[in-house]
Amino acid sequence: MAKIHTIRVEPLTAAIKALVRGFGSSPREVDLVTENLVQANLTGHDSHGIGMLPRYSEAYVEGGLKANAHVKTTLDGGAMLSLDGQAGFGQVIGHEAMEMGIARAKEYGTCILALGNSHHLCRIGAWAEMAVAENLISIHFTNVISRPIVAPFGGGDARFGTNPFTVGIPVPGGEPILLDFATSVMAQGKARVAYNKGEQMPAGRLIDEKGHPTTDPKFAVVAPHGAIVTFGEHKGYGLAVVCELLGGALAAGMACREPATGEKRVLNGMLTIIFDPAKLASGALFGSEMKAFLEWVKASPPQPGFDRVRLAGEPEREMRAKRMAEGIPVDETTWGEILTAAERLKVSPVEINRLAGI
Repeated sequence: MAKIHTIRVEPLTAAIKALVRGFGSSPREVDLVTENLVQANLTGHDSHGIGMLPRYSEAYVEGGLKANAHVKTTLDGGAMLSLDGQAGFGQVIGHEAMEMGIARAKEYGTCILALGNSHHLCRIGAWAEMAVAENLISIHFTNVISRPIVAPFGGGDARFGTNPFTVGIPVPGGEPILLDFATSVMAQGKARVAYNKGEQMPAGRLIDEKGHPTTDPKFAVVAPHGAIVTFGEHKGYGLAVVCELLGGALAAGMACREPATGEKRVLNGMLTIIFDPAKLASGALFGSEMKAFLEWVKASPPQPGFDRVRLAGEPEREMRAKRMAEGIPVDETTWGEILTAAERLKVSPVEINRLAGI
């Protein structure tokens, strides 16, 4: 088992900010990128946290990630927007795009937002959280332009990305519903985390380079590559195709249709639907029906091995509270890759360690 560093949120944030400054980012970009990545770790999604920085640094050096880029409006139809992310940090591009979409949804009651050419948008749930904070519902279909890593149902090699699907629903007087999942049976970053820790994956998640089932995460991380499978067999596969068509072909004008090129950049397209439920239906009726249903569901007696029924978003909130109190675990291999990324960006690894308290 790999050695684990447990780092408190404040020193980890300081260390990551120092590293992100190496991209030449503005102070606002440093803050947005750092907060987004650390929040992903806090929610337990280490696959989308600070461990992405080595990949980002490689993409930046190659020219596939542009620092200090901002969204460019390519179509303004009032309640319909089309935006170009100009290969900028997804943490900035996603934030700016959602700010625009939220403003239009408040004005018109709804907004259909098409975003393309953004570098890695990271945890899509973060963008749903922005909408629910404004009492708006959002639905997101996202595609991934990078090395194909997911096999179609019945297929023996990778043909598309993890293509996440996300929904955020505000709950009056309660915590929001935040459904955010990859259409693959797991995020690719989870295989990276397992590989770095020297762990095997559960059966039924991966195939090797010959299309045979495997539990070795290396086939999702290093050559010769295999593929991750979709969740729910044909069901996850069908939803992955929908995300590719809507988030990729429609929103971004760019679908995954070629073998890996070796480039490190990760581009996302995202079709987002944002709307105000209070303008669509009686707010009181919707709220009361929602509360009654959620209470009914959660009252189900737990199965053996479970303490209670949870709703989408609850596990992340519980993990955030735990890690805020105890610190964020980072395996030694991942931390070493982060220090290498710092060197690549001409930032002192010694200083990164000092700030992190390692």
